[in-house]
Order: sequence, then C-alpha cells, then structure tokens
Amino acid sequence: MVLAASPLLPGAAQAQGMAATPLVIAHRGASGERPEHTLAAYDRAIDAGADFIEPDLVVTRDGVLVARHENEIGGTTDVAERAEFADRRTTKVIDGAALTGWFVEDFTLAELRTLRARERIPQLRPANVRFDGLYQVPTLAEIIALVRAREAETGRTIGLVPEIKHPTFLLTQGHDIAALAAAELAAAGYVDAEDAALIQCFEVGPIARLDGLTGLRLVQLVSAEGAPADRPDLPYAAMLTAGGLTEMARHADVLGGELSLLLQPDGTPAPLVAAAHAAGLAVHGWTLRRENQFLPPALRRGDDPAAPGDLAARWAMLAKAGVDAVFTDNPADAVQARAAGGG
Repeated sequence: MVLAASPLLPGAAQAQGMAATPLVIAHRGASGERPEHTLAAYDRAIDAGADFIEPDLVVTRDGVLVARHENEIGGTTDVAERAEFADRRTTKVIDGAALTGWFVEDFTLAELRTLRARERIPQLRPANVRFDGLYQVPTLAEIIALVRAREAETGRTIGLVPEIKHPTFLLTQGHDIAALAAAELAAAGYVDAEDAALIQCFEVGPIARLDGLTGLRLVQLVSAEGAPADRPDLPYAAMLTAGGLTEMARHADVLGGELSLLLQPDGTPAPLVAAAHAAGLAVHGWTLRRENQFLPPALRRGDDPAAPGDLAARWAMLAKAGVDAVFTDNPADAVQARAAGGG
C-alpha cells in the first residue's frame, strides 16, 4: 500500500496546492530546533506544516509508553546530575552490545517525571541547549492529546509514526512494547490502514506480530549495514533483494530505509526505491538533516560541521527518486523545499 495514495491529509498539503509526496515526517519532532522527543519539538513541527510526527517509544517500569530515542537516557535527560538516581546507573546488554547508563524501564513514570530533557547533540545544535531543563519526557498519551488538539485547531490531519524500540530486549524486562503500542493506539482510535498512524520497527519478528495485532500500516526499518537485532542471521542486505522485499511485504506496508540506500553517492536514484514499489511497498527515507555533518560533501556549505548546507537540494534528489515520505529533523525547511517545487 503506497502511503501517498492514502487520504490521510484532507485540508493539508493537497489543499495548499503542494505535491502530496514526498510527505514530511518530523523526526523526533522538529529536533533541529528543540530538544528531541519533547512536546515542544512536536508542536514546533506541527507549526512548520509536517504531515506526520515521529515519537520513538520505550516503556517505564510501570508499563507506560514514553518518548525517548533510546531506553538509555543519560544523554537526553539530566539524570546523570541527579544524586537520588545515582544507584540506577547500570550496565545492560542490549541488542548484543553492553551499554552503561540509566534506563527508562528502571524508572516509574512518577520518577521519570522529575527529570528534564536536554539536547542530545549540543556540539552541533548549540541553540537547542537554551531549552535544556524546560521539558519533561512525554507519554504517548500526551503526544496523542497534543495531536488531537492541534488537529482541532488547524482543521488538518496530523499523522503519527511511532517507532517501537528494542522490543526483543524489552520482552526480557517484562514488557511487550509491540502489544502495548497497538493497544494504546487502538484505544485512541487508530485501528486500520486508513487511519493517520503507522508503527515502525527495525526488528523483523515484532512487525510480523503486529500484523496480527493491528490493522495499522507497518514500516519495516532497515539500515545500510548490519542485521535486525532479533535476526542476526538475516542481514539487511538480504532483506533488500527481490525475494527479500517480497517476503517483507507479507507483513509490512512500508520500507523505511537509510538515505544511502535510496540515493547513489552522486545523488541519483538508487534501484531500491523502484524495487520496493514493485513489491508493493511504499518507501520512507531517513534522515534528512540540514547540518553539513549530515550532508554529502557536494551539498555542504563551508567547513563548519554545524553550519547549514543545501538541504533543499537533498530533498529534491529524494523527490526525484520517488520516495514517498522523508524523515527530517528540519520540517520547516523540508516543507519549504517541497513548496518550492522539490517534490
């Protein structure tokens, strides 16, 4: 099912005379302008005209879904400075790698509420540091409430694309995050393929399970290297062959691929987009960012890795490649690039 053909955005991009594709997905909110995964970042993205916002989901000790990029929160909250939680610092093996820090599943929601979010990459986004300490870690319920409020205010549909993080690991901690996400979204009215919500995951087994738990469209995320944490025997490269894409389409509706998989080094379209479409999969690309550090050399402007490069040119390349939606930390820039004709 191709996302662009779905009537998800009445009164939004189409009514403004813009192309329906690529759709703009605000990656962790407008995380180029506010600390990621905060209500402020999501609200900023909605103001910018993003079609969807993306919360990464992890789970508290008492089973509440909250938004953090990872379950380890030493770099995205002030927990390392909180003496009362010093004894929570521990080492866990997650997806085969040992990681030391503080983990959401070791905190109740009430305890997590005492923490404050902070900018994850301050060396590249020093302006975001001004907002450190202002925002709490939001729950999925609060994100949905924000979306509903802004939909009522703006009269347009605002989609959700939550990603469930580390589901196999979290099962060992007593949390079935796939089932929790499907149930909470269903309770909020997101139940079938025409609803403005999708669920995504890098692991393979949870996508297959979700296919039996929800009618929502599902996104199989893939990287340019490595393999899913739950299937180390199945490299992503094997999943991207013709046979692999056919198998993927048994449960997933969308392929969510790293930009290097969708564009050749010179910026021309890679064959994967057409191959995925032929298999019946829509294609989402991640992640478009404006800082030089995240752009190919030809699109960088100056030598400062934190300075803005030519995001609009990168957007135009993705649009030309036929990508259906683009994850971006800079939704205002992406919406502007689309309006200017880059897609």
